[in-house]
Amino acid sequence: MSGETIEIRVLRLPHAAGLPLPAYQSALAAGLDLLAAVPAEAPVSIAPGGRAMIATGIAVALPRGCEGQIRPRSGLAARHGVTVLNAPGTIDADYRGEVQVILINHGVAPFVVSRGMRIAQLVIARVERAALIEVDNLDATERACGGIGSTGR
Repeated sequence: MSGETIEIRVLRLPHAAGLPLPAYQSALAAGLDLLAAVPAEAPVSIAPGGRAMIATGIAVALPRGCEGQIRPRSGLAARHGVTVLNAPGTIDADYRGEVQVILINHGVAPFVVSRGMRIAQLVIARVERAALIEVDNLDATERACGGIGSTGR
């Protein structure tokens, strides 16, 4: 997929009427900005330490061999302490339900999600499927069983 553009079919759900579709915000942006499709008259307030599932009002049909990764927006994290709880969230190619974003507020003040707010990014990525083969031994490496912090960096 390096550099090529692929077509992604998008279904706009009724509660997203009037909102633009997700879009790249610069010529070389990796992620499409996802918007909150919450009712204008009922913004969602996320208390400090709280979380909320935020509707985007879209469903997508990703091509076989692709996934959608839902990633945080750095501006929300830096300014408000708000991020995607399960970052990155995964949209499988066979999922056809509404794309939703789980936001968590690590900040010190309530955070209000209003209609049309850019809440996360959607990155389309290729995926490989693995065939797991059970074995009696694994090949030796210099690192071996060294875990977190074992490389000295």
